[in-house]
Amino acid sequence: MPDEAQIIARHFLRRGTGPGDAAVITGIGDDAAVIEVPPDQQLVTSTDTLLDGVHFLSTVATPGDVAHKALAVNLSDLAAMGAAARWFTLSLTLPDYSPEWLTKFAEGLFALADRYAVQLIGGDLSRGPLSVTVQALGLVPAGAALRRNGARPGDGVYVSGQLGAAGRALALLQQGRGRDTLPEQDWARLHRPLPRLETAAALRGVASSMIDLSDGLAADLVTLLGCSDAGAGIELTRLPLADCLQTLPAEEAWRVALCSGDDYELCFTVPPERDKQISGAATDCALTRIGRITADSQLHWLRDDGVPWQPRCQGYRHF
Repeated sequence: MPDEAQIIARHFLRRGTGPGDAAVITGIGDDAAVIEVPPDQQLVTSTDTLLDGVHFLSTVATPGDVAHKALAVNLSDLAAMGAAARWFTLSLTLPDYSPEWLTKFAEGLFALADRYAVQLIGGDLSRGPLSVTVQALGLVPAGAALRRNGARPGDGVYVSGQLGAAGRALALLQQGRGRDTLPEQDWARLHRPLPRLETAAALRGVASSMIDLSDGLAADLVTLLGCSDAGAGIELTRLPLADCLQTLPAEEAWRVALCSGDDYELCFTVPPERDKQISGAATDCALTRIGRITADSQLHWLRDDGVPWQPRCQGYRHF
């Protein structure tokens, strides 16, 4: 049985992986990492833990899926702040040592890390119930971070990409249905979401507030509105529904799109005078305006006939 240092060296020690390298004074192999932050930048950091049976199902998700998602959800948090991802740390708890499992885990981890040029600079390895904790670090120009408290009455409310594929895939899994129930790209939205880092960079200086959709649009939009002390009117027929929701009755499709977590799209607001900048933004996905910010501190979900509709959900709850 190899020790911790040997496992790390075999599966996770890499060199020369992206633009973050020059700023890493000390990386893997010491008590802590040391990085140098440029004077005109601010450091942005996020940490999330994924637990087997809560955030993923090891009976369905591959080791590569688990690694990908653990890194992706943290990169999504950086995207929501308008930050450029640079580095990450990994704390991995394993019930036992399986070189085959770790090899596949590392492949999934570094495939995503290489896609966004982020560098692993440290972490920890322990024995216990399967869990994965990633801390992601990024940079944003000083004073330019996007926050949740900037929405103002009249701002457009937008979302990136499509909504509901991850929630639909999870619901089918919970019903005991297999991966062949949906196209692979829909399963990928649950197991291998893509953080919207390119889109976030394009929205810096355009959006007035932003949040990533981890707990579901209904819950996360309420959070954004609470931070901004504002309300919103959302047009349900404008929701960019995932392809796998198109055959569902309208109200069921809306419920899945609004109440399901794990989309990891961006919800953001844009002042009216910047609306035209959205169409020219260099993004990696479609951006859809779904409503407007209001001053009444209420969130109204509206049908196409103007009649209010209330989704019966609370979004994902952590406790």
